[in-house]
Amino acid sequence: MMIDRDALATLERLAQGFPVLWLTGPRQSGKTTLARAARPDLPYVNLERPDERAFAQDDPRAFLAAHPDGAVLDEVQHAPDLVSWLQAHVDDDGRMGRWLLTGSQQPAIAQGVTQSLAGRVGRIELLPLSGRELSAAGLLPTSLDDVLFTGGYPALFDRAVSPTDWLGNYVATYVERDVRMMAAVRNMDTFIRFVRLCAARSGQLVNLSALGSDAGVSLTAVREWLSILRATYILDVVEPFSPNVTTRVVKTPKLLFLDVGLMSYLLGIGSPAQIATHPLRGALFETWGITEQIKAWRNAGNAQRAMFLRDKRG
Repeated sequence: MMIDRDALATLERLAQGFPVLWLTGPRQSGKTTLARAARPDLPYVNLERPDERAFAQDDPRAFLAAHPDGAVLDEVQHAPDLVSWLQAHVDDDGRMGRWLLTGSQQPAIAQGVTQSLAGRVGRIELLPLSGRELSAAGLLPTSLDDVLFTGGYPALFDRAVSPTDWLGNYVATYVERDVRMMAAVRNMDTFIRFVRLCAARSGQLVNLSALGSDAGVSLTAVREWLSILRATYILDVVEPFSPNVTTRVVKTPKLLFLDVGLMSYLLGIGSPAQIATHPLRGALFETWGITEQIKAWRNAGNAQRAMFLRDKRG
């Protein structure tokens, strides 16, 4: 079923003032579904298809000419050079909202979009479903433990699949596709162990040296892997609020998983009943509460970042 997304109104607003819209976010957050709902009048092109990808890469001028009125270009990170050609195309055309790009925010495409399409692109990050969106669709679980166990990935609400089964396959696919594309991680088992250790630290102050020691990797690897996890929307960093007038504020940031259901899965939680007595239930609740606010900001096109305040007494 199609769940109404709060970000749709933001896309429609941005389409009035930008020739290109860029919809980014984690895998399986609903980007394709939202893009097609927002622009049903435009042709849809999936750049994961080998034939479409080859056309866009080998002859970008002809590819763009084949869509004179614009298009929805899905998974545009597979043809990053296309973005440079798109700049001249939209400058010559002059119409607003005729191109909608979707894809993961990987460095190659992110740099291309921000540099080549500066001033021409309206960007929005789509995270998994919020509690507000699920409630409006009548799909929000009535139990808090069910909410913390399930999270918000759309597939969990439109098919008969358990969170454990779906999230297990999501992690495996994420590692094989996104991580291998972004970095030369030699030992994937070590990387997954690192991700699980990060899940156990969501909502907590992060000590990079301790995290590396527990994972058995160098501080350099910790920084690199955290960058990968942030770029692919698995987690984020919440910075401390630090006014210049005080010297009592802790400067260490917190880790924050961007989907509480994925966090629960990585913690090895197998059912909502386990959450009721789990030692990290408080961290799960804090993670969910903060990400709900972040989703509200992102759905509105607001880049506001969450912060926390904690003095030396805790």
